[in-house]
Amino acid sequence: MRTILLAFSLFISFLTFSQETNLSSLLIPKELVENSNSIIRDQKIHINIGSRKQMNIKKSKIITVFNKSGLSNIDAYEFYNKSTKVKSIEATVYSSFGKEIKKIRRGDFIDQSVFDGFSIQNDARKLFLKYTPTQYPFTIVYTSEVETSNTAFIPAWYPIDDFYESVQKSSVHIKFPSDLGFKYKELNFNTENISKQESANEISFTAINLKATKFEEFSPSFRKINPSVLFGLDSFSLEGVEGNAKSWDEFGKWMYVNLLKDTEQLPQSTIQKIKVLVGEEKDPIKKAQIIYKYVQGKSRYVSIQLGIGGWKPMLVSDVDKLGYGDCKALSNYTRILLREVGVESFYTIIYAGNDKTDLNEDFVSMQGNHAILSIPVNNKYVFLECTSQTSPFGFNGDFTDDRYALIVKPEGGEIIRTANYNTVKSGQFTIGNYEISEKGNLRGSVLIRSEGVQYDDIYMIESKSSDEKESHYKDRFGWINNLKINSLELINNREKIEFSEKLSIDAINYASISSEMLLIPINVFTRSLSVPQRYRTRENSFEISRGFYDEDDVDISIPRGFVVDSKPDDIMFSSKFGTYKMEISLISSTLLKFKRSYLLNDGVYGKEEYEEFRKFKEQINRLDNSKIIIKKATN
Repeated sequence: MRTILLAFSLFISFLTFSQETNLSSLLIPKELVENSNSIIRDQKIHINIGSRKQMNIKKSKIITVFNKSGLSNIDAYEFYNKSTKVKSIEATVYSSFGKEIKKIRRGDFIDQSVFDGFSIQNDARKLFLKYTPTQYPFTIVYTSEVETSNTAFIPAWYPIDDFYESVQKSSVHIKFPSDLGFKYKELNFNTENISKQESANEISFTAINLKATKFEEFSPSFRKINPSVLFGLDSFSLEGVEGNAKSWDEFGKWMYVNLLKDTEQLPQSTIQKIKVLVGEEKDPIKKAQIIYKYVQGKSRYVSIQLGIGGWKPMLVSDVDKLGYGDCKALSNYTRILLREVGVESFYTIIYAGNDKTDLNEDFVSMQGNHAILSIPVNNKYVFLECTSQTSPFGFNGDFTDDRYALIVKPEGGEIIRTANYNTVKSGQFTIGNYEISEKGNLRGSVLIRSEGVQYDDIYMIESKSSDEKESHYKDRFGWINNLKINSLELINNREKIEFSEKLSIDAINYASISSEMLLIPINVFTRSLSVPQRYRTRENSFEISRGFYDEDDVDISIPRGFVVDSKPDDIMFSSKFGTYKMEISLISSTLLKFKRSYLLNDGVYGKEEYEEFRKFKEQINRLDNSKIIIKKATN
């Protein structure tokens, strides 16, 4: 008996030792530790779609965290609401040797509303782990199970989801009924380390030994260059509403009928008000401008995420009465106001954000995170950002520019591309003058006019305080020591979508004095200072997401009794990345003219072209820092 007990004890000890050894960070292959803040040791996602209105998601994730930067990759959280239940959730923390440190049960997870700071209604909640480690590295084993009646959103699979994270093993396995039209789309599968198994009602993907990638300047967004798989159903359910998505046309028709059609009733008093406001105007665009200005003055943006309200706009009559709404509500409200004055427009779904993210045009599914409005004009569209109280009519800036979106029509949906403001459409035009005194002091004035995305970058400065404005210009002209702003006038022309800045400035000791010579940095107002980082071996392609065009014309007065001793030669050079030109002309004995133009092209380029781009930017930086030398004239 004692022999049996001893053997059993040794067996239990072996199991414990084996488990601790498996979780030890000491066993991780060195090639996966390199460049890693964290490593996914083993991740399993099991998705079982039982029916159109039932889906179960089980997750198991073992992750080792090497440093503070890796904490954000733990991702131990689940969302829930009335239609989505968290059936179980727990985690266990282990030391670097695989010894258990702490067990975290459901009651230890933080349970809070998903409050974004501007939602007035939001029934979503989040269970999440907030763990403060006492040592690195450590390992967390996280498991959860979620049950939902929503099958409109099947979680996409991202085997690796951040820079500086590596993967030993990650897998997803999905079971589905044959009659719901299950579909999937592989993206960026440029590695042999991912395998797929597929049968009639099941599919699985497994990734093994994916090395961490480092962030590199000008890299496309992480998800544009790393592998993922999208999943969807042709026949789905969203908060109890059944939907179909075999084509964008069918999907758009479903959206209109189920999400928009029953929201459209406006009070007669408002209809009469806007018709009086529009008056006898016949031009559709001018009518739309009047309505857009009316909405901007009447309403404000708030977020509403309640049940299907995450996708369905609130009633138009409620927006009219309350004077607020989210992007869906305000876009839909503006659409109905326009309809009442005879202007056609379409509710439009899009991914918003400074990083251009397209709706995947060849994978029909619930996509997007924002709603805007599209007005058809001469076979094109004018796009309205209905959440902004300051944005000019027809201007979306870099929030929704140049990306695929879905316009929703009563007869169906259509994928279109929004306006872009690249290169010459995003111009900055600088006209100025300055004079240099014998002591090297500067006094000047300048008019800077910005368009397109460059307008978007600056127009909000007019709403800042005086102190904030002064701080802005001192940072912007950081190369001018002792800068003093004597006057500032800002002009926002919303009709032309132009922003003008008029400044007069002083700066003592701007020019350097050497013996009887003055060294004057020639470009006072618009220098390009940044030079991309050098990489011994570039790993990723790179992207210039938005181009622009700068043009400068500046007069320079030098003190009487001085002559130009040397100046840079005129230069012009071009490459696939753009064109740069600089001219310095002697107009008279005391007057020079500085002319500069700089065009940067947007585009995606191969990693082998990066060094050429870096040298292109480096040359511009050097030229923008050019100096002229003046000295006292000799009789």
